[in-house]
Amino acid sequence: MKARYQYRFYPTDQQQQSLARLFGCVRVVYNDALAICKQSEKKPKSAELQKIVITQAKKTEARVWLSEVSNIPLQQSVADLEIAFKNFFDSCNGKRKGRKVGYPKFKKRTHKQSARFRIGGFSIKGNGVYLAKIGVVKPIWSRELPASPSSVTVIKDCANRYFLSFVVDIEPVQIDAKNQSIGIDLGIKTFAVMSNGEKAFSPSYKVLDRRVRKLQKKLARQQKDSSRRHKTRIQIAKNHNKIADIRKDFLHKLSTQIVSENQAIVLEDLNVSGMVKKRCDPAPPKGARERAPRHRKLARVISQQGWREFRVLIEAKSEKYGRKFVVISRWEPTSQSCSKCGYRWGKVDLSVRSILCLGCGIEHDRDDNASKNIEMVGMGHRHDLKCTSRDGKTTSVAQLNEA
Repeated sequence: MKARYQYRFYPTDQQQQSLARLFGCVRVVYNDALAICKQSEKKPKSAELQKIVITQAKKTEARVWLSEVSNIPLQQSVADLEIAFKNFFDSCNGKRKGRKVGYPKFKKRTHKQSARFRIGGFSIKGNGVYLAKIGVVKPIWSRELPASPSSVTVIKDCANRYFLSFVVDIEPVQIDAKNQSIGIDLGIKTFAVMSNGEKAFSPSYKVLDRRVRKLQKKLARQQKDSSRRHKTRIQIAKNHNKIADIRKDFLHKLSTQIVSENQAIVLEDLNVSGMVKKRCDPAPPKGARERAPRHRKLARVISQQGWREFRVLIEAKSEKYGRKFVVISRWEPTSQSCSKCGYRWGKVDLSVRSILCLGCGIEHDRDDNASKNIEMVGMGHRHDLKCTSRDGKTTSVAQLNEA
């Protein structure tokens, strides 16, 4: 199986100029090829595009500077456009699952820049990495490469940070698991509640998020293409990177711990894109009195949790460690039934966090009960419970105490 290893490096001033020239050439080739595809009635093949935007373009005065950089990243740029069109066509035809993929867009200078080198365009020399027509860059080797890489991608993010991303082939790791299976219920206040009773709390992003919103308001008032606006944009990108780095560190550590200790991991298929949509109660008409408090929009909080990223990490690491990864349907009533006797009490408001089952008389924590149900459904043990008929309505513990 293939894996990606990423390392940060700090180029010299001369290397920064060379990399800026490389990123500009890659971007121009990609945009020229996309413009030709938009003007053509039938999309040209990748070989024809490479001949037009690279080979023939180098002979013209307008694109003669394409010869100053390596030819390999330029070819890979056209290949990336081919993959983008394939994903778009597969999404339109229904062959690609998930969200609809839009038509390829032109690359911008202010967005993240990247250039990929194949074998022949790079080589590892001691503690440095040689890039064709760039020179030797020295990344910070935070960990060793398990094998020789097949390609390397040079990345410059919006905050002007430089990375080297290697693609290598790795073998599955054999580690004995402590537990047979575990079910995980994801949430906002508590990021993950596990069927074994453990809980994981995500770090707080409030300070950084407040700083980002303040800078975005400042950016909206500044003049376009000004140096101060450019400076503010970089500050916003740096704060966004801090939030992403904190979240990524938390998700990597948690996913590694879960996968290494459990043989089977069960998650629930969440409709994250539907949850992120802005849904709030309509404002009451003037003069009318609100019957209930309006719900705040949770789109920003849900997006910061990284549920989808956590699922991707669990799935990838399960394949690496030889674990079983199960995703149950989102329509399973995991929070509407008792994990002990199977009694189903139906939908309960989100404000109710503790439920007293009328079937067995056991008090359940809402998230803990859901995680146990997720594990039983994923492992196929849900039919073992004796589901009773719904003769009454289960009430929350708070309501029972008040009565």
